[in-house]
Formats: sequence, C-alpha cells, structure tokens
Amino acid sequence: MEYKINHFFKKYHLDMFFQFSIISLCLLSFISCMPARISKCNVKINQKYVLMDDVRERLSLEYISEHYNLTPQKAHIDPRFIVLHWTAIHSFESSYQTMYPSTLPTKRKDIAAASQLNVCAHFLVDRDGSIFQLLPLPYFGRHVIGLNYYAIGIENVGSDTLPLTDEQVASNTALIQCLLDKYPGIQYVIGHYEYLLFEKSPFFLEIDPEYRTIKTDPGEIFMKKVREKLKDLYAKGRLKAN
Repeated sequence: MEYKINHFFKKYHLDMFFQFSIISLCLLSFISCMPARISKCNVKINQKYVLMDDVRERLSLEYISEHYNLTPQKAHIDPRFIVLHWTAIHSFESSYQTMYPSTLPTKRKDIAAASQLNVCAHFLVDRDGSIFQLLPLPYFGRHVIGLNYYAIGIENVGSDTLPLTDEQVASNTALIQCLLDKYPGIQYVIGHYEYLLFEKSPFFLEIDPEYRTIKTDPGEIFMKKVREKLKDLYAKGRLKAN
C-alpha cells in the first residue's frame, strides 16, 4: 500500500513537471514571436532585420577603420545622437529592399568610392507610423557621414515631394523617448540636414575632408514638430540644442 501511494505521488509530480515544462516552452515561443520592445518601452516595434551576414560585419569594421581610424573588435556604436531621415523612396517595401543588402547598390555612385557598405538606419517608420527595426542595437549603421559611430538612425518613408505624416511625427517622438531611456548618453536629436553643424565637435570622426554631402531630410517642418513634442526634455536639459 505504501509503495502504491509513493508511486502515485512520484508519478503525479513527474506529470506536473512535464506539464509545466511544456507550458514554459509554449510561453517562450510565444514571447519570441512578439514585436521587439526596447527596455520598458510601450511602443510596438516590429523586427524586420536587413541581411546580417559576415559581409556586413567586415565592411562595417573596414568603414570604422578607414573613416574613423578606430579598430573595435565589434561593429558597435556608442549612441550620443539620434538622426532622423527620410528615405526619398515612396513605399515601405522599396525602402526596405534598398537597405536590405549588405553591399551598396550600383546606383549609389555618389558615395560608392567611400565604401561598399550599404546605407542603413536602425529603424524604418512607415507612412502610418508603424515602426520596424532593421538593425539590432547597438550595431553600426551607415546613415550619416562623420557621426555613424555615435548615431542611431531613424528613416521615414517619404521625401520632399511626399511630406512626412503626423503619424510619423508621433511614432518618431515615442521611439526617441524609448531610446533616451535605454541610452542615457544620447544628447542630441538632429535632422540629417543638420549633421555638418557638428563637424568641429569631438563626435565628428570622418578623417577624409572631402567626404561630405548636402542633405535636406527629413525637412525643417518635420524636425520642428518633433522638437515641439520633445520640448520638456530640452527644458529639463535631457537633450541639448544643436
């Protein structure tokens, strides 16, 4: 009788262990499929990574070495800036496909001499405000001359002829606030067109004095709207003016 009772409890505990293990695995599987979130951020961020291969890693390290005279072991950044862009392409999928390869498309002859590393920001925001993460943080992205080593990039689907939307303003603002929580070292939020204002700062690392381009993205109106929503952070000193 004692054997039967002990056997029953052992079997009961074993069954419960297996049930708990199965439930745990199911929960882990479910969580892994959920949209990625930054720290305690409540913003929905969909992971849609570009091609992350050995070629991107090699070209990123080469870019950092050749343009910044640095030799890190990993192609990682030290975020001090958030740089906002527009894609100059009018659809999400075309924008994504442009940034997906590790190597620069042949049509980008204007910057091909500097590196074969493809341009890519860390995030891409669609016209409806949907946010997609293209690069894992703190991975290096080529999106702003001189400041890449210190900058997280946010691209927005739109152009000078397709102005960015209020939904994109709201999503950029929310994403910026999440990134500020995750990276206390971030001091500046700038438009791509403002990058040359920092040419004399210690953050501007480009060693080729001829490698510069003139930018207009994401437009002064868009930046004014974003900064208006972040005005409390500027007032409290969390963000610095350019």
